[in-house]
Amino acid sequence: MAREPLRDGHGRAIGDLRVSVTDRCNFRCQYCMPAEGLPWLEREAILHFEEIERLVALLGSMGVHDIRLTGGEPLVRREFPKLVARLAALEDVHDLSVTTNGFLLERDAAALVEAGVDRVNVSIDSLQRDRFYEMTRRDALPQVLRGLEALGAHPQVHPIKVNAVALRDFTEDEAIPFADFARRHPYEVRFIEFMPLDGDHAWSRDQVLTGDELRAIIHARWPLEPEPREPHATARVFRFADGQGRIGFINPVSEPFCGDCNRIRLTADGTLRTCLFSLNETDLRGPLRAGASDDDLEQILRDAVWRKELKHHVNDPGFVQPTRTMSAIGG
Repeated sequence: MAREPLRDGHGRAIGDLRVSVTDRCNFRCQYCMPAEGLPWLEREAILHFEEIERLVALLGSMGVHDIRLTGGEPLVRREFPKLVARLAALEDVHDLSVTTNGFLLERDAAALVEAGVDRVNVSIDSLQRDRFYEMTRRDALPQVLRGLEALGAHPQVHPIKVNAVALRDFTEDEAIPFADFARRHPYEVRFIEFMPLDGDHAWSRDQVLTGDELRAIIHARWPLEPEPREPHATARVFRFADGQGRIGFINPVSEPFCGDCNRIRLTADGTLRTCLFSLNETDLRGPLRAGASDDDLEQILRDAVWRKELKHHVNDPGFVQPTRTMSAIGG
């Protein structure tokens, strides 16, 4: 049944849910995780498919129609395409997408498409094999590119976006190769500013290569023209002036887009986060497993979302980095 739309205390309608299906990952990216990895959650601590489906259905009845499945690396979750199929079948899920590092995409692309995924984002931080290894600590670029190609064979999954985290003294040399890649392939490349969610808690603003800096590098080679920003969009998208492709910049540090944020996040162990940088979480797994009704869960969700932060405080004095890393929150 349809319920009242979900709104926060600042009047923003919530329409987008990011669901982390696992905290496990087969990469060890420098901006996300220590080289030795992190301790994984116990299997029983992670939400079951039935629990994820129930929460997604409930939130869908409250107007949360866009669902993105993340990790960790979601494709390492056993029988992940079956979860995609269950969520795709829900009446109130209008857009179902996945963010992946692409390592298992060659294996799973066809199954994900058959299950009903609408869009896929693939994280690739360099198109050079040695630099890809330097950033991810995995010699996996050829396999990831094969996975991207396998996904591209299914035109119903569109658009396919390639995400690259932008770090100073690294990504400057990637800007032109990625722009050329976006011009030669039907993918939208997006650069994401480095955020303070790294496993080593070593982030500093000096490491942030801004979207404006990257855009200037590319514009000097191939002129760019802005496209209108869609409501709630995270990316500033530009088209190449000669019409050959598009490229985007996600600038949460230098150009925050909190004002119309409509996103909430569900961690793999069943807590609700109302901002990437939240210092507080709301437990949903406990009530779920204690027999809470949908009405009970609705009230818990509404109370939590009402307290959604007006903005993140990354640029404020005294900013405190959340304890959870990106891999434990969900991208």
